Amino acid sequence: MKISSVVHMVEQDGIVQITMEDRQHKNMFSEQLIEGLRESFATIEHLPQCKVVILTGYDNYFASGGTQEGLLAIQDGRSKFTDLNLYSLALNCRVPVISAMQGHGIGGGFVMGLFSDVIILSQESIYNTNFMKYGFTPGFGSTYIVPRKLGFALAQEMLLTAENYRGAELAQRGVPFKVLPRTEVLQYAYKIAESLADKPTESLITLKDHLVASIRSELGPIIQEELQMHEKTFHQEGVRQRIVSLFGQ
Repeated sequence: MKISSVVHMVEQDGIVQITMEDRQHKNMFSEQLIEGLRESFATIEHLPQCKVVILTGYDNYFASGGTQEGLLAIQDGRSKFTDLNLYSLALNCRVPVISAMQGHGIGGGFVMGLFSDVIILSQESIYNTNFMKYGFTPGFGSTYIVPRKLGFALAQEMLLTAENYRGAELAQRGVPFKVLPRTEVLQYAYKIAESLADKPTESLITLKDHLVASIRSELGPIIQEELQMHEKTFHQEGVRQRIVSLFGQ
């Protein structure tokens, strides 16, 4: 099922695979990718046969975060990261979501994947929370979900430094996720998905609701705090210069 020109969705035996494939923008949050993701997750809500979702990218890209135009719009005060609300798609999905991050997860793209219920990384790929590279404080719920999923010490380092980390390095640092060669990530995701699809749908929904209840209830205030930090940090002239000069490097 083709949801948009850059997002494809297929369903078989209770497993829905959503593939992000915006080759022009390398899976940055383009308008087409945003529209496709939101439509995909909305469609899943009306697929009673769906028991589990696999979210993945193409080749060596999982998701690459905001576009330069999108970041400049926030810097100019024309938008906020909450306008997209991509970060909560997996969290609020009624069934479990597996992020098969076979490729690079950059900034908001990495954070979006962390909101899934099961996370798989690739050894070769780069993952980062690169917000501070451009001089503005992290958003997208990253100040909450990165420490929760990776542990405080590693998350604090990643958020402050905005440096790149290969999946193999994150495995050495003790992240609690499976980190596999890129060619094995999707295969392993299906292994987990098939195990989940064997369970009753209502039981999966009920257990997910219980497991993520604290995240859903605690995230809102954190998002507001991130927006308040953005009011202090995003609109500096130096930030605009960084977005213009450093984007894509």
